[in-house]
Amino acid sequence: MTELLASEHSLDLSGLVKRGDTVMWGQANAEPLALTQALMQQRQRIGNFRVFLGITDSDTCRPEHADCVEFLSYCGSGENRALAKAGALQILPSHYSEFPSLIRQGLLQVDVLMLQLASADALGRYSLGLAHEYLLPALEKARLVIAEVNQACPWTYGERYLHAKELDLIVHTNRPPLQSRAIAPGPVERDIAQRVAERIQHGSTLQLGIGAIPEAVLHALHGHRELGVHSGTIGDGVADLMQNGVITNSRKSQDKGVTVAGVLMGSEALHRFAHCNPSIRMRSTAYTHCAQTLAAQHQFVAINSAIEVDLTGQINAESVGGNYIGALGGAVDFLRGARQSRGGLPIIALPSTAGARSRIVSQLSGPVSTPRSDAGLIVTEYGVADLRGLSLSQRARCMIEIAHPDYREQLKRDAASL
Repeated sequence: MTELLASEHSLDLSGLVKRGDTVMWGQANAEPLALTQALMQQRQRIGNFRVFLGITDSDTCRPEHADCVEFLSYCGSGENRALAKAGALQILPSHYSEFPSLIRQGLLQVDVLMLQLASADALGRYSLGLAHEYLLPALEKARLVIAEVNQACPWTYGERYLHAKELDLIVHTNRPPLQSRAIAPGPVERDIAQRVAERIQHGSTLQLGIGAIPEAVLHALHGHRELGVHSGTIGDGVADLMQNGVITNSRKSQDKGVTVAGVLMGSEALHRFAHCNPSIRMRSTAYTHCAQTLAAQHQFVAINSAIEVDLTGQINAESVGGNYIGALGGAVDFLRGARQSRGGLPIIALPSTAGARSRIVSQLSGPVSTPRSDAGLIVTEYGVADLRGLSLSQRARCMIEIAHPDYREQLKRDAASL
């Protein structure tokens, strides 16, 4: 194991990463910038290789880097949109819960794993800091593990810690981790959030997607009590409700007293709150998205968004106008878990329009990310359509009622052919 300072010129990855390798690193705030920036700068010396990306909060990987790098991702979120728009991003259309098995079976290859770690504690344990998720199975498979040990990275509790002997190269830095850009909710998002909040009972356990609506929902929950969280990602809104005593996790069926998450995506305030905080526990995708774990949570509420929903409940969360901007991701995993949970609520929340286009449609313009058999409650600013137990014609009537009034007559005509 070799230790370097990031400023040293000896950070030569071209002698470590090989032509044809697949490189993976933590997504969003967990990206090890000192390593990823060096990798892109040295790409031509390395030769052609592949990178697996999650959500990106930096512009480290740019379209011009496709001269030597093949970019693969499960999503078009964040800065990935520039890659997707340029035709430089390959999409892996897999459920998030499948990533651990894909990696372990070698179907999703990982040769080099790059990690951002928090400084070691008194026991010599490096914390994975801002992300566990699919990094744990990657640790088992990678030929080479390179770590940026960042003094400013929060040390978080988790199911896995690392020791120096497990790392092939350590690069020491002291820089603020990346932060996720906050999306301020507008009046429509706040109306939707209020409708969602009214459906959530005290003591429920929440899963939240990313974006303006989930954050608005959290703000609308300040009057609730004894909520819990089991989610793939958490952000500033969860930290705020924990600090204000709304999220206590005291009534969770599993992991009582602890907020469970796979990734932290937020601001410096979230990072400070999570540092050495035993009430937050980072877990791998194999746990956060496990069907049995989700179903066992009493009153498990899954809150996710979408690009559009058709009159029968089919959901497109991936692309619009030929542009890949979203993800298949973990929505289906969580919606199914909520449907199986006692008192659970599977919720998709979205504005009724996007510009001059209705988001309640007779026919999707993109793929079916979530089949209609998994649809539950669809929420817009005009109401809530609970599709559970309804026939196709009943669903169509309910969906038209929550569409924007300007599009309802056309949707009624389209529904006649269902």
